[in-house]
Amino acid sequence: MLPVGLQLYSVRDAMEADFAGTLKKVKAMGYEGVEFAGLFDHSVEEVVAALKDADLVPVSAHVPFVDMMQDPEGTMDTYSRIGCKYIVIPYLTEEYRPGCEKFQEVIDGARVLGEAANKYGMKLLYHNHDFEFVKLDGKYALDVLYDTIPSDLLQTEVDTCWVNVAGENPADYVRKYTDRAPVVHLKDFFKSGNVSKMYELIGIEDDGQEDKEEGVFEFRPLGHGLQDIPSLLKASEDAHANWVIVEQDNPSMEKSPMECVEMSMNYLNTLK
Repeated sequence: MLPVGLQLYSVRDAMEADFAGTLKKVKAMGYEGVEFAGLFDHSVEEVVAALKDADLVPVSAHVPFVDMMQDPEGTMDTYSRIGCKYIVIPYLTEEYRPGCEKFQEVIDGARVLGEAANKYGMKLLYHNHDFEFVKLDGKYALDVLYDTIPSDLLQTEVDTCWVNVAGENPADYVRKYTDRAPVVHLKDFFKSGNVSKMYELIGIEDDGQEDKEEGVFEFRPLGHGLQDIPSLLKASEDAHANWVIVEQDNPSMEKSPMECVEMSMNYLNTLK
């Protein structure tokens, strides 16, 4: 099995309350690396020391597109000194999404960020949701992004949950980007009926979707939802990924965030 990391957004409250202690707990669960979603006001030196103390690899970091564009060099300098190999565009607010007025800024900006990342020995990745699966001139916007920007400047971090939600087979989509998908997000979920406002589950109050018939959508620990996790692991290996990253945006099943990410690792251990 590929090395497994944790997207620390999954346990963000614990990280804010006890940064170093939470990293140690994550390691004790069996995770080998982490993907950052903020540093919670800690200095580079403090983060490096905490990682060393916990014996965790700093795989990557999610940094908002607008924040990176405000200071590309400073962003890359910070995370390269922490030791991250990848820097990730994690999410686009509505005005930057495909079909909206500022999507071209994302394409242009990704080139700038990709060049800056390369300068600091990192690679820029793009982390999808489902809104990139709208078609522009007959092609998914996500594919347009990767077709427009060369792979030496932009690679992909396929979020397998959102690919599935968008109606595509996530294992097939990972394989589609063989040798361009160094990090793959493993995320499980349960969905039933028509669901509106799914992004409220990840802290976005208004996702622009209209209200629809009420249904059920929740993120789940790996092995407890609708995803075929073994097929995703096999696809990640076939695509020559370097890491798989567990992410659960919000807890479910009456479990705490820390319990959920431990359940995910326990499930992965049954597949070894």
